[in-house]
Amino acid sequence: MDIKEAIKFLDGKVKNPSLGLPEEVFLFISRLTPLVNVDLLIKDEKGRTLLSWRDDKYAGTGWHVPGGIVRFKEKLKTRICKVAEAEIGARIEFNPVPVAINQMICERNTRGHFISILYKCFFFNKFIPKNKGLSKKDAGYLMWHNSCPKNLINVHKIYKNYIEN
Repeated sequence: MDIKEAIKFLDGKVKNPSLGLPEEVFLFISRLTPLVNVDLLIKDEKGRTLLSWRDDKYAGTGWHVPGGIVRFKEKLKTRICKVAEAEIGARIEFNPVPVAINQMICERNTRGHFISILYKCFFFNKFIPKNKGLSKKDAGYLMWHNSCPKNLINVHKIYKNYIEN
């Protein structure tokens, strides 16, 4: 199979890229081009930052700012809202002007280059993490932080000053 045939084959496997890609296709693309993602800097009335526990082979283990990869032809606003629903389980408001735009380049090849856009977000009402069925070391566990935790995942250490303030 030559490259044109391979691309045609893969194109046939991706019915609607706006809905996301098959995992192996996504990982392959992440080795060829930077990924664009949104990160949600969520603060409460006390100035605390909501972080989520993460544990995976790409980002490692530790606290992270909730975020997600922008899909093909997806508006940033849509991805921000979907991340809030999927990772936090709540609707949010956000300032449409980004707080920061960063380029993150990691040692690994797969999922190793990101353009990350950080947005300041707010809840409509007071938010108390539910963490239903999760322990503190389960991926997805949510917790308010008064300061930047020492075990923040490496790629999110660029957000330390935002978490502190």
